[in-house]
Amino acid sequence: MNAFSWRRLWAVLAKEFIQMRRDRLTFAMMVGIPIVQLCLFGFAINTDPKHLPTAVVVAEADEHVRRLLSAMEESDYFRIIAAPASVEQGQALLSAGEVLFLVRVPPDFGRELVRGARPALLVEVDATDPVASGNAVAALSNLLDQSLATDLDGPLVGLAARPGPVELRIQRRYNPEGITQFNIVPGLMGVVLTMTLIMMTGLAIARERERGTMENLLAMPVRPLEIMVGKLVPYILVAYVQVTVILAVSRFVFDVPVIGSVLLLLGCVLVFVIANLSVGLLFSTLARNQMQAMQMTFFFFLPSILLSGFMFPFRGMPGWAQAIGELLPLTHFLRIVRGILLKAHGLADVWPNVWPLLLFTLVVIALGAKRFRRTLD
Repeated sequence: MNAFSWRRLWAVLAKEFIQMRRDRLTFAMMVGIPIVQLCLFGFAINTDPKHLPTAVVVAEADEHVRRLLSAMEESDYFRIIAAPASVEQGQALLSAGEVLFLVRVPPDFGRELVRGARPALLVEVDATDPVASGNAVAALSNLLDQSLATDLDGPLVGLAARPGPVELRIQRRYNPEGITQFNIVPGLMGVVLTMTLIMMTGLAIARERERGTMENLLAMPVRPLEIMVGKLVPYILVAYVQVTVILAVSRFVFDVPVIGSVLLLLGCVLVFVIANLSVGLLFSTLARNQMQAMQMTFFFFLPSILLSGFMFPFRGMPGWAQAIGELLPLTHFLRIVRGILLKAHGLADVWPNVWPLLLFTLVVIALGAKRFRRTLD
């Protein structure tokens, strides 16, 4: 019995392969997670975003202005999507996050240029995510010199040397110093809630099934909906404790400004929390045990943290990755929390990101309730 036996070894190996075949979810996770990671890191992640949405307010368009704007688009960093009639309209687009840059070309830009007066070009930047706009801002100065080089001939040739023909004024809005904590720390609120709530909800219900205590609930005169609500409400309270701690640390440790309404933020947190709890509830109806519930949580959490704009610029991802990111609750919550804390967004400003959360919650709760009721019956 002490001698090594290839026959016994083969029996153990066969047993493990049979078990692996029976536990199809675990096997799918072993194969699927590497594929997802390769696709996300290989195709979707880009730390040098291009084609960033830009709005341009032009007081007087001439050949010099047209050449300048054309050079900006040809650089691949900027994509002009709007030409608002006023600066206020352009700033509203910047505040809403529809554009990352607002270029303001002053009156008499062309005439001041040919006179050698170095006209000022004001560029307002949404700096809530410094990584997303950093490379584009760095390339803008050289881009201006190169685009206007053909206009600097004859007596203007001296302007081609430094300091250049145009005075570039960069105004970083919402995060003037480009502090990364202003972007990362508020986003951690969504990441922590996503990870803990989905996992804890899935594990709690799967644990009931593993331990056989679900039968005790079935024997009680309660309906499936009452069981669901009773299971989820305690985690809502825990979520608010987490949010309170994160807000306090953000404000008093990392000096993250809290410009907007905290009450509005707490209301949006409730919608986001229910969305995550509904996902955990759905996973608990699909999982046979706690291990499978944890695996499903990780499979959902990985795309959420990578495609939501938390770790990498959302605008830098290809179109298909952005489409997937728009389906994730964390993407919309990050925009909400950063908008309220850094931009003083109101209800009208956050609503475009609130209603997708509500729609997501309704769909997932309907699926989870249907499966939960079927499981209990």
